[in-house]
Amino acid sequence: MAVRHQLVRRPPRAVWAVLADPTSYGEWVAGPSESVPLDDTWPAVDSRLRYRIRLGPWGVEGVTTVRHQETGRELELEAAFPSLGTARIFLQLRPWGEETLVVCDEHPLRGLGGTLHNPVSEAALQLRHRGMLARLAAVVERRRDEVSRA
Repeated sequence: MAVRHQLVRRPPRAVWAVLADPTSYGEWVAGPSESVPLDDTWPAVDSRLRYRIRLGPWGVEGVTTVRHQETGRELELEAAFPSLGTARIFLQLRPWGEETLVVCDEHPLRGLGGTLHNPVSEAALQLRHRGMLARLAAVVERRRDEVSRA
């Protein structure tokens, strides 16, 4: 199970605002070039988000479904790719003074990703999370700067 954390220099409500914006996933999630909500209720349970991941000249579409959420605290997602299977991604926001500790826990559930899960793929997830959480922090902190200037 790949678990990683990142301190974000903003309160949980600011981090949640980014998580609750389905169009922002392409900015911080590793891989997607774009994200489109399939339902108007994101991030309500069972709402979905479609995205495209490009790998050189190839691309694959995936759908992420919200499986659990506690507004401002927890978001649990199931990402599905037709050829790779599904993965569980759990994001938890913990207040840390005036800041937020974001904890990300991801593991494969079904399909090829689950079958081939091993220490090497676990290490790759750790690297992916390091970049993804750093981008999430940058997006949240940049939005603060944009609001300050407006």
